[in-house]
Amino acid sequence: MSEAILDAAGPIEKGTSLWRDAMRRLRRNKLALFGLCFITLAAALAIATPLLAPYSYEAQDLELGAAPPSVQHWLGTDYLGRDLLTRLLYGGRISLMVGFAATSVSLLIGVLYGATAGFVGGRTDSAMMRLVDILYALPFTIFVIILMVFFGRNIILLFMAIGAIEWLTMARIVRGSVISLRKKEFIEAAEAMGFSKWRILTRHLIPNALGPIIVYTTLTIPQVMLLEAFLSFLGLGVQAPMSSWGLLIRDGADHMEQFPWLLIFPSITLSLTLFSLNFLGDGLRDALDPRASRD
Repeated sequence: MSEAILDAAGPIEKGTSLWRDAMRRLRRNKLALFGLCFITLAAALAIATPLLAPYSYEAQDLELGAAPPSVQHWLGTDYLGRDLLTRLLYGGRISLMVGFAATSVSLLIGVLYGATAGFVGGRTDSAMMRLVDILYALPFTIFVIILMVFFGRNIILLFMAIGAIEWLTMARIVRGSVISLRKKEFIEAAEAMGFSKWRILTRHLIPNALGPIIVYTTLTIPQVMLLEAFLSFLGLGVQAPMSSWGLLIRDGADHMEQFPWLLIFPSITLSLTLFSLNFLGDGLRDALDPRASRD
């Protein structure tokens, strides 16, 4: 009897999940897919740079000097005869490393701080968020510059300094998500079962706020890379003979009239990377939007 009822009802529709629906919507977004492919390619090239780079990043040929693109030097050379393609590859390692490492620092601080404020609530929440408001009013870019001047142009310090100023917005986003989740039935059930606050926070609240966290992370990376490029442009970032995309753009701007390729290629590379990260962030935001599940 039951089998006859099931046969009459037709085949059972296979279930789905939020993440599976999000991936399906993301695959339909061509710009987001382009951004994902470009960032994956850039990261793979950065990792394999020592194997792929045709020259050493510090190898000079003063007799050649600045030469336009050729068979030997696909993107040309700079005024010291250094291969621009090689310096772009090594510069990508630095720029992407700063972007991902500094974003990881801001992610760790911002998620824990915002989730704690939103979960505890009350006066603690108010005090913690007033501190965030005060920090927002401070000129953190100036503070980063002062740190770099006083403590030296250390790449690790650059990671920490940039990451320490980018966590404020992340904290606000996570706090808002946690406040909307903390009164849900599954959180009340976890509290009734006697779970510790730390377990509820790390096992239930933060995992369910991953959507906004992932989206804002993809939007923080280009902000961090742009800040590193700005510092390098001012001469406060990576120092020669190492290179980053910001440093290459600064050098290209100094010689743009005589040797335009020194500015064109690094600018295009940085712009494509920033656009790709923003396309990916926008695509993830649309894919993880619960209202889009009705489409």
